[in-house]
Parts: sequence; structure tokens; C-alpha cells
Amino acid sequence: MTTWKELLDDKIPAEMGKLIDTYEAQMELRKQGKLDEKVFAESRLRKGVYGQRYDNGQRHDGVRTRELHYSSDEVVKGPDTLWDAPGMQRIKIPYGGLTAEQLEVLSELADEYSDGILHITTRQDIQLHYVHIDDTPDLMRRLAAVSITTQEACGNSVRNITACALAGVCHDEVFDVSPYADAMTQFLLGHDDVQDFGRKFKVAFSGCAGHACGLVKMHDLGLLAQTRELDGEAVRGFTVFVGGGLGTVPHQAKVLAEFCTEEQLLPLTQAIARVFARLGEKKNRNRARLKFLVAKLGIDEFRGLVEEELKTVPPDPRHTDYIPKVSDFVNAPAKAGMALNGAPLPDGFAEWYATNVYKQVQGGYSTITLNTPLGDLTSEQGFKLADIAREYVGDNIRLSVEQNVVLRWVADADLPAIYRDLLAIGLGDANAGTIVDITTCPGTDTCKLGIASSRGLTAELRARLIERINLLPDAVRDLKIKVSGCFNSCGQHHVADIGFFGNSRRSGNHKMPHFQVVLGGQWHENAGSYGLAVGAVPAKRVPDVIEALTERYVAERAEDENFQTWIKELGRKEIKAMLQPFTKLPSFEEKPDMFSDWGDSRVYTIDDIGVGECAGEVVSLFSMEISRAESTHFEALLALDEGDYALADENAYKAMVQAARALVRTKHLDVGDDYNNIVDEFRTRFYDTELIYDRFAKGKFARYLFNRHKESPARINEDYAHQIIDETQLFIENVHTAEQRINGVIVS
Repeated sequence: MTTWKELLDDKIPAEMGKLIDTYEAQMELRKQGKLDEKVFAESRLRKGVYGQRYDNGQRHDGVRTRELHYSSDEVVKGPDTLWDAPGMQRIKIPYGGLTAEQLEVLSELADEYSDGILHITTRQDIQLHYVHIDDTPDLMRRLAAVSITTQEACGNSVRNITACALAGVCHDEVFDVSPYADAMTQFLLGHDDVQDFGRKFKVAFSGCAGHACGLVKMHDLGLLAQTRELDGEAVRGFTVFVGGGLGTVPHQAKVLAEFCTEEQLLPLTQAIARVFARLGEKKNRNRARLKFLVAKLGIDEFRGLVEEELKTVPPDPRHTDYIPKVSDFVNAPAKAGMALNGAPLPDGFAEWYATNVYKQVQGGYSTITLNTPLGDLTSEQGFKLADIAREYVGDNIRLSVEQNVVLRWVADADLPAIYRDLLAIGLGDANAGTIVDITTCPGTDTCKLGIASSRGLTAELRARLIERINLLPDAVRDLKIKVSGCFNSCGQHHVADIGFFGNSRRSGNHKMPHFQVVLGGQWHENAGSYGLAVGAVPAKRVPDVIEALTERYVAERAEDENFQTWIKELGRKEIKAMLQPFTKLPSFEEKPDMFSDWGDSRVYTIDDIGVGECAGEVVSLFSMEISRAESTHFEALLALDEGDYALADENAYKAMVQAARALVRTKHLDVGDDYNNIVDEFRTRFYDTELIYDRFAKGKFARYLFNRHKESPARINEDYAHQIIDETQLFIENVHTAEQRINGVIVS
């Protein structure tokens, strides 16, 4: 039987293929008990493979997942490991850009490996839930064949880099930030300087200051497009923000540099990463984001450290190689731009046009937003949408941070036809960007940290608001509602006009699902300010709270007064008094329905809340690097079993160099990938100083590396391959021992 690896071998980029092979080898080592669980967990998380909440295969919106075969005891207790039950696969879509072929492949994977749902996240990722870990290597290979990676989609790494979904077609942008987001993605992916973080690191690009598409002020690193005249020429660059973030404690980003030229962009980012890796918290993961380091040092001291670090960043041609190609980063429209011709329009078109269509800066073209409820797209819709894209827009597809799909470069004359086609597949709903278009995280459906059903609440709110959308005044229609299932702000509740995050309260002997109300956040101006929590209300009373808030806002607001200003003037004391009637807790006997969550008929409990995997545990840089050596050694063993003795030798030698590099990087981060340089640094720092020596070997195992590095074998056969594989294993163990001794873990 032909495997996906064999079938796609000529289509998978070599480096991506090696990473997947290494991951698959680590899976096998973990199954055999030869790889530490914490190290493997960080490795799989960096490949976007999560554990998820186990809820007997039933999603709260009523969609049944694939059949799961477990005993009743296992259903109650939940799985112990990812091999016991399906998990979640996160897939990186840099700046949200997709081709029709990529969308088709994603739909195939959702159909074959998942529950038939492509979930769009607030980071422009795609997530597939209920994926079994054994399927993940083939899933990754099929993605790699169409140039999509899951590498560093999670873990203590640089997450998917986001950008405006309207970049390149917006009237207000300074310039198209898409090629810069793409260049930074390629540069940082797997880069040595981003492998030793204590937590995740999020980056965003925005083309203008006024809108919210990029949200640069709520990121670890935010880049806002600017131009300046230098020596009589208009020069592109960015205002650089650092230290932003939501989470449990939101921090507003600070300006690190008012203007950074495009030539300085990547080296400056590299310097920021190096400072974060060196000085960021590693032991307490709750304080390990960049925002805490910036707050601790102050922006001036942090800026000084970055400026000094920038002087040490090694020259790299990739810092500027991408710049001449920036102007080529324009997706060609599939059709010539033509105006609407006055023909009769389908029913509902006017309402859809008013909310879902954006007139591009390029004449004759529009961008349309597909309102995808709960951020979900079925695999069947994905297949049909790929066909629609091919017909009307080609490869001009984007995902937005509001969990929607965006089709760009639609010829205006085609708008009625594409509306009909979208309506036929359930993607023609109006009201994109309105109060109906609610952002939500997965919550208790699949997240181990979920406290309340954010998706269940969102589905209920959406249904109620759609019923009365035409009765709502414009001031209410334009409000943003965002819902998180816990305090971690994955639903971005801090930057909503009206935000909610899940919590719980007790009434008598029963727990009741609640949501904390967060008011007054600012979505525009790149998430210009954060709202404040004002009180918790029972989950079943949230729709009533929204109705009370919006009715009073309409009744009391001054002319053109926005919601943030009105909330501020109203004051916390009055807001608390307004919420008071909704906070009263009945007994279970009085109102049993309030003790179940939205979309779930069971009596509410939070006993199944687990340990979240958003960032994983902090694993040392050495542990991650040495695990790669062990995986390569395992590949050498596989090659030996298959009789490919030359490949066995190649992988064994590579594994020794990787192990040496792992140790060198504990002292010298910039050793690079050149074998000669690695071996020289290893000899100087560890062999000549006798740090690699122990009482038994006296440097013998290091000489295995030196001998193989000095000359290739004259004759490669089974005996030789077996010998060098054994020597490699001894060398790796010696490196482990040396690292432990140097760091005071053991004394040999």
C-alpha cells in the first residue's frame, strides 16, 4: 500500500518533510517510552497538536462527531493521553491567505480526519477537532504538499503572524503589509532565536492606525505601516509596538520605535526575540509573556536592551532579500473589473450588499465577507467555496481575525451571481461586522480550560439578534460582542463593546454557569483600549443583560455618542446597580434550567476542567534540541532496518552533530547550522575544557563525533552502520550527562 509520504514525496518541500519525519520519529520514541513526556508534549505542541476536552463526542451546538469507541468508565473519566482519544490540530495560515487548492485540501482533511468542521480562529488559523494523533503526520504531509505548515502553531514559540484581511485593497492603508507578514513568517519559522521562549509570542501587522484589522496594540509585537521622507525619498517602515496582550491581565502595547525601516524590520525583530529568550520568565508560566518583561523593566530600559542586542545580531542576507520582491506580492484578479450593470437583483441582495461588501480601492472590484457563524465552515461548504473562488476570484481568499472568510477581487458585475452561489451553500447571510457577527472561542466544547459554553451562548445570542436585527438602531447594530469560555480572552472579550468570559457561582449545593460582563473595550484604532469587568451574571441571563444595556444606551446616549464614552460616563456604580437584578441566584428547585449551560441539557459541573495546553510547559532549549538528535538517531535505526546503510550513516552522523549543537547552544546561541563550525565550537568549549569528560569515558565518546566528522567511511555496510549507530547513541548519552553535570543536576 502506497503511503502519503511516498505519494507526496516530490511535492513536499525538503525542510518541511524533514520536520514531519522528525516528529513522527518522536511519536514512535514516546510510544516506546524512550522520550520524556514533557519533551514530547512541547514537540507536538510546536507542531500544533493539542489535547482537547473530551465530551463523549458531542458538541454543544448539536453537531455529532465521528463515532468514538470507549467504555463508560473512560467516558466519565476522560482520556489519559492523546493516544486514548482524539485531539485538536491547529494549522497556521500566515496573514490568513489561502488559495483555492489549499482550501480544498483543508476540506478534505476535515472530512477524512476530523468531524467535518474547519474552525477559523481569531489568529487566522484553521483548527480541526477530534483528530487522532496517529493521523497527524499524514495530515501534515498533505498540508505541506500545498505549502501549509503546522510548525510552531502552538507551544512556546512564534504563533501565526496575523495581518489585515483587507491588506492590499483598503482605501485607508499606507501600504500592503501582506508581503512583510509573509517574509517575517518565513524568516522566524524554526529560527534558532525563537526556540527558547518561556511562553508564546504573537505578532501582528496593520496597514493603518484607525481600523481594527491588525490589532497591533494587543500583541507581543505589533507593526503599524508608516512612510517617511528620508533624503528626499518616501521610505517604507513601521511603528513598532511591544508588550501588548490580553489573557487574564491585559496589557496595552508600548511604542518601542516610532519608525523602523523595512531593512531594519527583521533584525530588530530578531533582537527583540533574543532579549525575550534571555530575560523572559521561564519558571512561572503565568508571568512568562513579553508583556510582563516590558512592564518589569519599563519601556526605556527594554528599548536600550534591544538596541544593544541589535548590535550582536549576525548579518543575514534574509534580512533584506525579500524587499525587492515586495512589489510582486499582488494577487492577480481572476476577472476584469466591471461595474454592476443594472440587471434585476436577487432577493436579500441589498441587505447583504450593505453589510458584507467593501468597495476596493481598485475600481470595479469589491471584497466580500462571508459571515461564518461560530467561525465554523463545514467541509462540504469548503469544497463548494473553493469552486466558487476559482470561478470568481482565483486564489484571493483570506481569513479574518473575526473568524470570517473574505473573498477579494470580486468583479462588481459578478456580485449578484456570487451572492446566489453563496446563498446556495449557506454562506450568503448578511450582517457581517454587525452585532450579529459575534466572535467566540471553543469554550467547554473542546477546550480543557473552558468554564462556560461560549459557543452555546454565542449561538443563542446570534439567533435572538437576527430575529430583531432590522428593529435595532444603527448605534446598536454596529456594536461588537465577543465571548470567551474562561478568563484567558481567546475570544478577545477585552476589546469588545460588550464582552463576556466564563466563570461559575454556587447556589446551595449546585454550581451555576456564569459569565463575567466586560464593558467599554475599543475594537477600533487597533484595539485602542481595554474594557473592564463589571460583574458576573448567570449564563441564562446574558441575553437579558444585553437587551437592558442596549435599550438604555439608545435611550440615554447623546447624539453620536459611542458606547465606550457612554459606559465611562455612566460609571461603575450605576452599571453595578443596573446589573444587580440579573445576578440573583435561584435555588436548583426553583429554576433547574438555570443550572445547565447553553446548548447542554445536563446539570452543569466544572469537575472535568483540566490543564490547558495553550503554551505547554516550559521545556529547556537543550531538551528540545537534544530531542531532535534522538529523533534523527531513530531515523538511522529505521534506515538500518530497511537496509539503506548509507542513509543510516548519514542520519547517525547528523544526530551526533545535532547533539553537539544542543550542548553548544547552552553557551553560544549563534553557532548556526554549519557542521564545521558546530564541531569546532564543541571541541573548544567542551572537549578541550574536559567538560564532556566523565570518569568512565574520558572524552572517548566525543571522539566518535570527531572521527566521523574528519572523514567519511571508505566502505559502508551493515556492520559499519550498526557500529556508528551504537556510537551515536553513546555520544548522545554522553552529551546528556555533560549537560546535567554542568547544570548541577548530577555529579559524575
